[in-house]
Amino acid sequence: MMQDTFTHKGLRLRMVESLKEKGITDEAVLKAMNDVPRHFFLPAGLDVVAYDESPVKIGFEQTISRPSTVAMQSQLLQVKRGMKVLEIGTGSGYQTAVLCRLGARVFTIERQKGLFDHTKPLLQQLGYNARCFLGDGYKGLTEANYGPYDRVIITCGAPTIPEALMAQLKLGGIMVIPVGEVEQEMLRITKNGESEAEWQVEKFGIFNFVPMLEGKEMKK
Repeated sequence: MMQDTFTHKGLRLRMVESLKEKGITDEAVLKAMNDVPRHFFLPAGLDVVAYDESPVKIGFEQTISRPSTVAMQSQLLQVKRGMKVLEIGTGSGYQTAVLCRLGARVFTIERQKGLFDHTKPLLQQLGYNARCFLGDGYKGLTEANYGPYDRVIITCGAPTIPEALMAQLKLGGIMVIPVGEVEQEMLRITKNGESEAEWQVEKFGIFNFVPMLEGKEMKK
């Protein structure tokens, strides 16, 4: 049985204070990060490192991003309650849970079936009402009753900006995506028009993410 003890809550408070020192100012994001028990999304026995400023391996050659990265992407996304958010790379489900706490209607895609089979029921068990899908994140979710989306967040390193995902983003919507082959530059793209020339692109530093693989849906 998962427990959220006084010790865990104290570690989260310390994590949040560290996030403030790193430049996270969005009070809604800070509250969400304080509300979501990060240790629930890590393999058993890793409580001791759950709130450290470091990525942690979660199996399937995947990692849970360091808290500051989750907070930064969430802050850049500028989520408002009720917005439809498409997340590419469910992973551990931690970022998904933070988005849910921000009041977003989350649609999230994971390509690793083993990870998907673990994370989907975990999110349900914890009461996070995200719509979870197994599939190729490059394609997004093309069904008309899902999109278009107010926000798109990519939690893996993309070599380029996926056209299919930009097409599913509303006009005026925001995409947050790390782009690059070996290391990635964090971009915030505001879709002010359908053509690339009309997109506003802002840059927020260099990061290292696991790669986003086009056309790959892992069945094991």
